[in-house]
Amino acid sequence: MTIPDFLLAAAVFVLATVALGMVRILRGPAAAERMMAAQLFGAGGVAALLLLGVAMRKANAVIDVALTLALLAAFASVAFVQGASPPSGDDPKDTNRL
Repeated sequence: MTIPDFLLAAAVFVLATVALGMVRILRGPAAAERMMAAQLFGAGGVAALLLLGVAMRKANAVIDVALTLALLAAFASVAFVQGASPPSGDDPKDTNRL
């Protein structure tokens, strides 16, 4: 087994775990579990892209796509935390108080 074959097999394994995470996204009972599965999708997607890029010797082009996917996953997590946190009345940044 050559190194590109091993990298392709590893990418297939990572994509299989991402597919299981997609099942969890669709069937997850809680929003936090769905968000964790979405983070798995982002991290697994980055890993699969990098493995495929190295195996096909196109790493320079794939790194940009992988970094974009990593940023989108991070932004999704921040948006989830901000949307899920309950609003509190004692925000120190709130300057419109009387």
